[in-house]
Amino acid sequence: MNQFTRREFVGAAAVGAAALFAGPSAVTAATRKQLPIGVQLYSVRNDFGKDVPGVLAGVKKLGYDGVEFAGYGGKSAADMRKILDDNGLKVCGSHIQGGLQAILGDNLNAAIEYNATIGNNKLIIAMLTNVKTADDWKRSAGQFSAIAEKLKPHNMRLGYHNHLQEFTALDGVMPEDIFFGEASPDVFVQLDIGHCAHAGADPAAYLKKYGSRILSVHAKDWIPDTRGDTIGDGIVKWDEVLTACAGASALQWYIVEEESNKFPGLDGIDKDIKALKKLLAA
Repeated sequence: MNQFTRREFVGAAAVGAAALFAGPSAVTAATRKQLPIGVQLYSVRNDFGKDVPGVLAGVKKLGYDGVEFAGYGGKSAADMRKILDDNGLKVCGSHIQGGLQAILGDNLNAAIEYNATIGNNKLIIAMLTNVKTADDWKRSAGQFSAIAEKLKPHNMRLGYHNHLQEFTALDGVMPEDIFFGEASPDVFVQLDIGHCAHAGADPAAYLKKYGSRILSVHAKDWIPDTRGDTIGDGIVKWDEVLTACAGASALQWYIVEEESNKFPGLDGIDKDIKALKKLLAA
């Protein structure tokens, strides 16, 4: 019993026993990882560029702790930081517009400067194009690794966000695994749960596999009949996914994304945060 004092051991045992006697719901609740909830601002893309302060104020009012960018609505870094601070919002990431090309060479310095000002330490590439073979994925992984090394002195990380193509096997191996098997451990995983399930893969399995390098997940569903993605209304097995999230040691954020564009204003992300909080409390 080297890692625990006797008192700590007895206390932990008591907590476990109490959960068991309280019934299944208490055991389930114990497997939920309580983390801050952010929103990917692509979810409100129709309104964000028109009224950045109004949208961010609305996001905070819905109960979100942070935001992930997909463009900055034409705001300077200083202006954006002020709006964020005024609303008490943190930045949980930024999907770099223009993809990998936008942070190659001298472009990287501008991205570092902007994101340092707004308080963001996670730069994310949301999709790779022109990757058709395993060698293409490996070559891209090498580029990511080189950029990740350059970000280290700035205390920033580079991540990759999946869509569907990462789960279409090449010679029996998923591109997701080819890429992250080749990339430096400094390149983090952002798992999009809805896309993963839509592609026919198991999000819970990938959360378990890459739990030590998944810093954030995109929380969304997939509804085949309507092509919607409201949390809890589709094919994602949320009990399994949230249990796997609890075991993902590096996970820092749940990030809601309402990608379907089926709701006006903030209605979609309002439904999603309510649904996610209900699942986390179940």
